[in-house]
Amino acid sequence: MKDTQSKRTSPVELPCNECTAGIMHSRPVTYFTWLGEELIMVPNFPAWVCDLCGKREYDERAVSMLSMLLNPEAGKPTRRIPRPRRVEPRKGNIPRPRSTDR
Repeated sequence: MKDTQSKRTSPVELPCNECTAGIMHSRPVTYFTWLGEELIMVPNFPAWVCDLCGKREYDERAVSMLSMLLNPEAGKPTRRIPRPRRVEPRKGNIPRPRSTDR
């Protein structure tokens, strides 16, 4: 019988695209960005950091969510498009077909 508890998963190791010698490790960093003339700082932002040259690559999903939050239109209600009113015929005003027999 094999011992399944002795198996351990190794953390994901990605080679650095900048220096090609270092390994990228997942680590929280402080993210800085400009919003107009204001500097925005986000602590504990997920990123991949090279252990040799220090290059940072930010998590794409986290950047996308942050961009959505920093969007000037965020939180504003969406504009509703007016729909044409549906006019239903009244029961008393329905014209009856005339018969040609008289």
